[in-house]
Amino acid sequence: MAPSGSRSIEWGCWRVLYWIPVLFIALIVAWSYYAYVLQLCIESIEDTGEKVVYLLVYHVIFIMFVWAYWQTIFSKPMNPLKEFHLSYSDKELLEREDRGESQQEILRRIAKDLPIYTRTNSGAIRFCDRCQLLKPDRCHHCSACDKVNNCVGFSNYKFFMLFLAYSLLYCLFITATDLKYFIKFWLAGGRAHFRLKEYMKGLPDTQAKFHILFLFFSASMFSVSLASLFIYHCWLVCKNRSTLEAVRAPVFRHGTDKNGFSLGFSKNFRQVFGDEVKYWPIPVFSSAADGRQFPSKPLRESQSRLLTSTPSFTESDSAADKDKKGASNLALTIENEA
Repeated sequence: MAPSGSRSIEWGCWRVLYWIPVLFIALIVAWSYYAYVLQLCIESIEDTGEKVVYLLVYHVIFIMFVWAYWQTIFSKPMNPLKEFHLSYSDKELLEREDRGESQQEILRRIAKDLPIYTRTNSGAIRFCDRCQLLKPDRCHHCSACDKVNNCVGFSNYKFFMLFLAYSLLYCLFITATDLKYFIKFWLAGGRAHFRLKEYMKGLPDTQAKFHILFLFFSASMFSVSLASLFIYHCWLVCKNRSTLEAVRAPVFRHGTDKNGFSLGFSKNFRQVFGDEVKYWPIPVFSSAADGRQFPSKPLRESQSRLLTSTPSFTESDSAADKDKKGASNLALTIENEA
């Protein structure tokens, strides 16, 4: 086994690597600020009114974009409440049991007063062997999103949505306001009709030409990728699904239900953005739920708590048959998700 010092150094190196995508985005944003504010607005635009309007609108969008990105990166993920953790005696009791059926009985007893309605794909109660706790609904270990170096979960999902929205608006605004001067760049040295060329007057021969050129291309390309990602997450919000649930539907007692947490468009939206409209466009936490317990559709009999979902056996089954079923039935095994 490697010494703890080596592991610390290795972990430190990985943490530095995780920040590279964030630093890359920060450098692109910093360059775009320089190119737009200094090279385009100050150096190239001659009309004072146009220059002032562009700068004012740009800085409003820029501030909201950076604010939302900051909140997405530095908001800490939520952790399960202590009620979901196993006590020391429950841990010992669980470790002594080898049969899946007996382990499930222990977990059902612990879960009877907890708001847990979902199961694993195999039908067992969701249990995390790493953290030694019963996993709350929609809770799982996740990898950090490379764009923000943070887990995107309930605590920062609103910020992530606003980050996508303002970054898309940022790129679209740059593309729209830069288009006229981008055209001037091409006409200045091209073979356009003399009157058209004279009318549009190409930009002066300065480095602003190249900044305006690459600024337009960069903003246009990022707009396409951001638009697709933003539309996809808008669809997830409307359906009240996480990215994991979009790939793998949550499992309830009655079976899988991809719309199990959907409460309708309005309630789904407010669960992320909150009830007060004035806070919707601002990167401050205003979500309606608490991130630890999620309301689902009105509970049917088949969607009752896990405590009532004990396995049944026919009277003709012998004790040996029961033991065999308990050991072999996948629905009775604990799925240790990490």
